[in-house]
Amino acid sequence: MRALFVPLLLLYASGSGGAAGARGAKGTRFVCTAVPAGTDLSCPVDTSSRVQSTSPQEEELRNTIIQLRETILQQKETIVSQQGTIKELNSKLARCEADAGSRGSARRKDYSKNTMGDLPRDPTETVQQLGKTMQSLKDRLENLEQQQLRANTSGGMFPNELRELLKRRLTDLESQLLTRVAELEEEKSQLYNETATHRQRTENTLSSLLERITELENSNNAFKSPEDFKVSLPLRTNYLYGRIKKSLPEMYAFTVCMWLKSSASPGIGTPFSYGAPGQANEIVLIEWGNSPMELLVNDKVAQLPLSVSDGRWHHICITWTTRDGFWEAYQDGERLGTGENLAPWHPIKPGGVIILGQEQDIVGGRFDATQAFVGELSHFNMWDRVLRPIDISAMANCSAYMPGNVVPWVDANVEVFGGATKAALEICEDRLFDS
Repeated sequence: MRALFVPLLLLYASGSGGAAGARGAKGTRFVCTAVPAGTDLSCPVDTSSRVQSTSPQEEELRNTIIQLRETILQQKETIVSQQGTIKELNSKLARCEADAGSRGSARRKDYSKNTMGDLPRDPTETVQQLGKTMQSLKDRLENLEQQQLRANTSGGMFPNELRELLKRRLTDLESQLLTRVAELEEEKSQLYNETATHRQRTENTLSSLLERITELENSNNAFKSPEDFKVSLPLRTNYLYGRIKKSLPEMYAFTVCMWLKSSASPGIGTPFSYGAPGQANEIVLIEWGNSPMELLVNDKVAQLPLSVSDGRWHHICITWTTRDGFWEAYQDGERLGTGENLAPWHPIKPGGVIILGQEQDIVGGRFDATQAFVGELSHFNMWDRVLRPIDISAMANCSAYMPGNVVPWVDANVEVFGGATKAALEICEDRLFDS
């Protein structure tokens, strides 16, 4: 900084006239002379004039000088005080603009230059400029303090409140989650208790099926010959049945023979059915409800005079020919009835499915439990011709065995489903035992 020098003016009276003459006596003029600061401004005492009294002009001049001296001293003190204030403000400005960044640093240099470098010489202007500068600095300080307060508020208090709010929210969510888990566990427990009985029944059924499979495997190994077995259908359901793997060719006559054992009522059900494309009731043997046993060919019906529901083994045979639709019914080797006009001149359709124990509403399926066969059957054989009565009697008396030329009764040709089983059986020995 540069020191401020203020010229001190000394007024001397010399001559007369001039603008300053208004203050002094008429005809007196004042001469201004520059004197360095700190010079003793007291006037030399004229010893020759001590005895004389002071004139009014001299007294006025002396008072003016004293007033100027006091003014100068006051200005000096003011400047010193302003310099301290400037230093303090510059120090605060440096700290504040250090926080504000490089842009503030450039401004700080400008303020330093404007405040201390280009200070006007007029004290009044200096004081006014310093006042403006100080007010500007105060405004900037207030702005910075407000910015800092906002920064502290947004960076300190608010995150704390937000964290507390988030903690409470997380606690509520955790409580809700635990409550939901407890409800699900309770529902699971209730569901487990409700289905325990059903699950036990399912396990028992599976165990029973496994036992039957084991029994079937053992019985298959125990068959003395491929035809010495029976199919058991113990329940009236729509899922227990047997199936013949072989199908039928086109036929103009047939003979079906089998052994049956049943005590079901009313009616033994459907021992077998043959469904072909376009005709689910191509050949059906059925005893349904209180009706007598019936033979269906191409969905045409003939009632048969057969009775086999006494719980004993019975041998039955049915013959049919397309010529005049002639049919015959045999039970235990004896012909009990004949008839004609049963689907005359209708050839049996090929490519169908033979089902043991169920009546087919569509080919190979859609069974009705009320029409299911309940009991046991064996030696289901089929021929594409009408057998002689002597041959039928020989098979019924166990004096001969004739496998069917179209469908023979062999183990590999029969499948069972839904819990139906195959077991070893020597039919004639078992029939004699029943007798």
